[in-house]
Amino acid sequence: MRIVFMGTPEFAVPSLRALVNSGFEIAAVVTNPDEPRGRGLKVFPPAIKSAAEGLGLPVIQVASLKDPGFAGSINSISPDLIVVVAFRILPREIFTIPKLGTFNLHASLLPRYRGAAPINWAIINGERETGVTTFFLDEKVDTGRIILQKKITIGGDETAGELADRLSATGSDAVLETVKMIEQGTVKVMEQDGTLATKAPKISKEDCLIEWSKPAEAVHNFIRGFSPEPAAFSFMNGKMLKVFRTKRTGESNTDQPGSVSVVGGRLFVGCGDEKLEILELQSEGKKKLDAREFVRGARIESGTRLNRSSI
Repeated sequence: MRIVFMGTPEFAVPSLRALVNSGFEIAAVVTNPDEPRGRGLKVFPPAIKSAAEGLGLPVIQVASLKDPGFAGSINSISPDLIVVVAFRILPREIFTIPKLGTFNLHASLLPRYRGAAPINWAIINGERETGVTTFFLDEKVDTGRIILQKKITIGGDETAGELADRLSATGSDAVLETVKMIEQGTVKVMEQDGTLATKAPKISKEDCLIEWSKPAEAVHNFIRGFSPEPAAFSFMNGKMLKVFRTKRTGESNTDQPGSVSVVGGRLFVGCGDEKLEILELQSEGKKKLDAREFVRGARIESGTRLNRSSI
C-alpha cells in the first residue's frame, strides 16, 4: 500500500514515524514551504520536512493546494491512501485521488471542537476529557465519517502545549491503527451527529487578552489554554505582559480585579472571585521568567494593576 503523508508541525512527526517504523511505504511527504521566523527572519523548514528527510523520504513542498501541478504530482504517485495530520484543507480533486480514500487526524472527539484550534478551546472551556479522531475527508471541514477515536483526560493545570504533546503521541497510535484497519478492510465508519458539534475557530491575537474580572477558574483555564503559544497577555505599567502558567489559590480577592500583590516573593493577581498566583510570565522585550525571578527584578509598587489596555 502506497501512502502519501501530509502534515507540517511537530504534532505530525510521531504519526509519520509510527507508519515508517511499522513498515508502511511512504511514497511522499507533502508539507508547506520553508518560512522565515523570529527577529532575524531566518528561514526554517517545517518540522515534518526535517523528520522526513531524516527518514530518507521524498518531500513535496507546496504553496497552493489548487495548483494544477500539485494535483498532477499526486496523481503521478498513484497513492492508495492519503494520511493528513495537521495540514491544510484539501480540495476535493486531491482527497479523492486515492482508491482507499483520504483520512485526517483531528485533535478532538468529533463532532466536538471542529476547527483550527481544538486543543486550545477545549482547555479554555474547562473540559476534563478530550482525545483524537480519525475520519475520512468530506466536502465540509471536520464533518466526515469517523473511523476511530481515542480518549484522554485533561489535567487541571495542563497547558495547551503539554496536552498537544500527549495528543500527538495518542494520535500516532490512532493513525497507525487506522491505516492497518483500512489495509485489512475492517473499517466500520460512524456518521457524525451535527447537532452535537461545537466550534474551535482559529485564534487571533485579540482572543488572548486576559479579562481579570472573570472567576479565577476561568482565567486559569484561559491562560493555560493559550500557553505556550500564542500566549495570554495583559498590560502592566503600559507594557505587555505574557502569562504562561498560573495556580489556583482558593483565597478570596477583596481588591479590584487585576490588582497585583507580592507575598514572600510570590506574585498574585486578583480575579473576579479569588486570587490567582502567577508562576511563569514574560515582560515585553524580555525573556520568559519564573515569577520569583520576575519579582526580584521588577519594581512592583502598591496599587499596581494588570489592565486590558496599554494606556
